[in-house]
Amino acid sequence: MVSRTESAAATRRALLDAAAELLDSGGPDAVTLRAVGASAGVTRGAPYRHFPDKDSLLTTVAAEALDRLADQVRAVRADPRVPPADTLHQALSALMTVGRRQPHLYRLMFTYPAGDPAAIHAATQAGERAQDEFLAIVGDLVGGQHAQRFAALLLTSAHGITDMEVNGHLSADKWRVTAEELVSTLVSMIDKQARSE
Repeated sequence: MVSRTESAAATRRALLDAAAELLDSGGPDAVTLRAVGASAGVTRGAPYRHFPDKDSLLTTVAAEALDRLADQVRAVRADPRVPPADTLHQALSALMTVGRRQPHLYRLMFTYPAGDPAAIHAATQAGERAQDEFLAIVGDLVGGQHAQRFAALLLTSAHGITDMEVNGHLSADKWRVTAEELVSTLVSMIDKQARSE
């Protein structure tokens, strides 16, 4: 027999999965508590027992995505056989893959969290964890004293590359370069700059 706690956890999970699917297919406007409940196959009131409002639900979806990204980045860093520049390239690729495959989620991950304090706290913690993992990878390449400066440069560049690619502005015909080649160039430039300082 399923306990009340297990049932509540299963309902919450179904709601989050449904919200993520609606977000992917139609953006934030497609995510309403009513639509999420219908998609999850739960009662009309169930979403409101787990999330006080749409913002809290979306912030929780973003927090989970940030946690997954942090796990991916940590896993990339864990292999000591991979050189730091390759590790950094893989971490940036993981981030950009989210942007390519789930652009609405990607934007939500980098939007200031909203909703109830618990959801905001969870998203803030997840964002800080992902940032710390990324800073560690950058630090492995350029040294701790330069990590924040280069990490900011890398992230803003990766965001720009991803945005241009997703919106069709980074065509091979126009620029004669791929997103991966741009990231490789960026990582190489940062590696050389860090070595010269």
